Amino acid sequence: MKKYAIGADIGGSHISCALVDMFEGHIVADSQTEMKIDNKASANEILNGWKDAIASTIEKAGRENVAGVGFAMPGPFAYDKGIALFDESVAKFEKLCKVNVANELAGRLRTNGSMPFRFMNDASAFAVGEAWLGEAKEVGKSVSVTLGTGFGSAFVNNGVPVVEGEGVPKMGCVWHLPFKNGIGDDYFSTRWCIARWKDLSGEKVNGVKTIADAVSANPKAKGLLEEYGSNMGEFLGPWLKSFGAEMLVIGGNVSGAYNLFGTAFEAELKKQGADVQITISRLKEDAAIIGSARMLDDAYFKQIEKVLPLM
Repeated sequence: MKKYAIGADIGGSHISCALVDMFEGHIVADSQTEMKIDNKASANEILNGWKDAIASTIEKAGRENVAGVGFAMPGPFAYDKGIALFDESVAKFEKLCKVNVANELAGRLRTNGSMPFRFMNDASAFAVGEAWLGEAKEVGKSVSVTLGTGFGSAFVNNGVPVVEGEGVPKMGCVWHLPFKNGIGDDYFSTRWCIARWKDLSGEKVNGVKTIADAVSANPKAKGLLEEYGSNMGEFLGPWLKSFGAEMLVIGGNVSGAYNLFGTAFEAELKKQGADVQITISRLKEDAAIIGSARMLDDAYFKQIEKVLPLM
């Protein structure tokens, strides 16, 4: 195995990538590249932006030292084939619909088949990164969630994402599952907090930080975050219990307000009988880069290859 792999985290408005030292298990200092990407742009513009970021990172190690590129990619995406399935319903990257991203990038980077491109769901990549080098590296069964613009989640057993079977929801994630008057993503993404704050105060805000900053002076802000935590405990508790999760890792921007919603969350988990260690990600965005790069370890890739089509 070559010493380095590139992990690339594809966000809605940017790409972040870095070299990961596969022998020593860490992101290589000063190897990170981040570029803004317009998700409404043409397929050619998006692909060229991704290509430029990856090429910049390759140059920092030398092509001969790079095993390949792993992508933490949002869905819908055919992860086993490298084909984008984005459409108008997801409101981003629509121009990439049915484009073979793997082939397009291989051509642009002129790899001549020497450098594999591998793809994993972004929430799964975050969870794999946490299980390999992060908070969950000492446990067998972990669940990771990312709280932000969307509500990401993944179940991991001994480093491998679990996407089917007893105790695990369909696709190995929970964002799409029914909750109250909608689905999980409706209640645990940033937009719920913004909409709920508008209902409570009449004020329009751009994010959760404004609400969190108001807690000390405004009981409504405190109540909103406690409601958020209680709801999440009610929603996640049964799945943490049925999976037998030893640890829950929480990431994403909203995790910064855990001190304001965590007590309510943990109280509800206790009611649900979910006994799990809870920790906040220290790797943060780097977890997805690390998790995606791990796919360039061929022995590990053989373990996860069969679950990729099910993500």
